[in-house]
Amino acid sequence: MRLPALAGKPIRVRFLPGLRVHRGRLVCGGTRGEEVHAGSFLRKREIVLSAELAAQPRELARILLHELFHFAWLRVGNGLRRAYEELLKGELERRARGELGWSAERSKRRLRPGDIRGRTRRWRQYVCESFCDSAAWLYSDLRRHEEFTLAARFRERRQRWFGAAFGAGEISI
Repeated sequence: MRLPALAGKPIRVRFLPGLRVHRGRLVCGGTRGEEVHAGSFLRKREIVLSAELAAQPRELARILLHELFHFAWLRVGNGLRRAYEELLKGELERRARGELGWSAERSKRRLRPGDIRGRTRRWRQYVCESFCDSAAWLYSDLRRHEEFTLAARFRERRQRWFGAAFGAGEISI
């Protein structure tokens, strides 16, 4: 699918080497914490990307799309957020395995019984990461990637959902 126009105030993008998350904070360099490709600061309207991505343009595009869709998630409204949650609930009821990116996969693995029913923070985080990874899969030019592990039938449902939700209109970021 073609990426609809993005509308909103400017978002600052910068590159830093050796990005990691340690104790919930994005840090540059060192060995503490978990290595990450990027981080978004929604209130500051800023995206920080790993400098190492500059040598991988297709991966850079995928990661940047993921981060941009964090800004879209903030603005889609409760109706669309709930509709996406329902899509994911249906997948889990059908025992769908895999995801369309590591951040969603990791969040999905952390889910516990009762998270969906209780709409816990873990559930809401998974839904957001899944939305962003799905958008990055859908709007990037990558058709194959080691992180794209969700079965084709579920990918097709997500593609239809995004088409219905955003169509040819612009996406507010």
